[in-house]
Amino acid sequence: MTALLNADLHCHSVVSDGTLTPEELALRAHGNGVQLWALTDHDELGGQERAAAAAKSLGMAYLTGVEISVTFIGQTVHIVGLGVDTSHPALVDGLRQTRGGREQRAHEMSDGLARVGIRGAFEGALKFVGNPDLISRTHFARFLVETGVCKETNEVFRKFLTEGKPGFVPHRWASLQNAVDWITQAGGMAIIAHPARYRFTANEEFALFTEFKAHGGLGVEVVTGSHSAAEYITYAEAAREFGLAASRGSDFHSPAESHTELGTLPFLPSNLTPVWETLSSRIQ
Repeated sequence: MTALLNADLHCHSVVSDGTLTPEELALRAHGNGVQLWALTDHDELGGQERAAAAAKSLGMAYLTGVEISVTFIGQTVHIVGLGVDTSHPALVDGLRQTRGGREQRAHEMSDGLARVGIRGAFEGALKFVGNPDLISRTHFARFLVETGVCKETNEVFRKFLTEGKPGFVPHRWASLQNAVDWITQAGGMAIIAHPARYRFTANEEFALFTEFKAHGGLGVEVVTGSHSAAEYITYAEAAREFGLAASRGSDFHSPAESHTELGTLPFLPSNLTPVWETLSSRIQ
């Protein structure tokens, strides 16, 4: 498989904070010409069997996946794991621990919103997820759009759910080493997700890449839905500098909310090593 492969290795279903089922995502990916697909729900493996079965039924190659929330230098960073053994105890137990703090955090977010006159936010957000273990800011954002407080989810984040705003509550996630270890022990490849999204200084970003590589991390998303064309170049250079394989994924969540459709990104630059070359034995 070359760099000129329509691989989409980052998206989310209703199992975490997407709005489509694994089966609906598989159909959408296949319809857009995706040749290699991965479902990477946040801190959760519950959709993997369904996603793999749906991909197989469509004749589409599949990699198991997950996106793990990490705290690094006071910020939330996401580490994607591809090709993981979804039953491996270290990964399963680690994800359970990571999910454990979501419900308490959600109640605190709801309390913060109530102080500025937005009541019932926890219950309202829960309608969009069904499982308190997986509740996230995205579910609160959907509730505030549904109730007319904001017109779109991006507006909710800007006004209510980022640092310094009424509904923001920091959460202590896994450590970078935790996430890389869990993925590696489960036979997968750890990948830094959408690095341009983090508000790190140049020195902090260098520290992230350096520590990630030292812990055994092997890849970075170069072409992803939130990166600009200039950022594709920036992180292609970072991949070469740190000796990391390159990944490609839309980070698709919802037809109504996502700006990048499954399978529609540019191809990876040809002078990089695609993650799927390393993961060839893990492709289903």
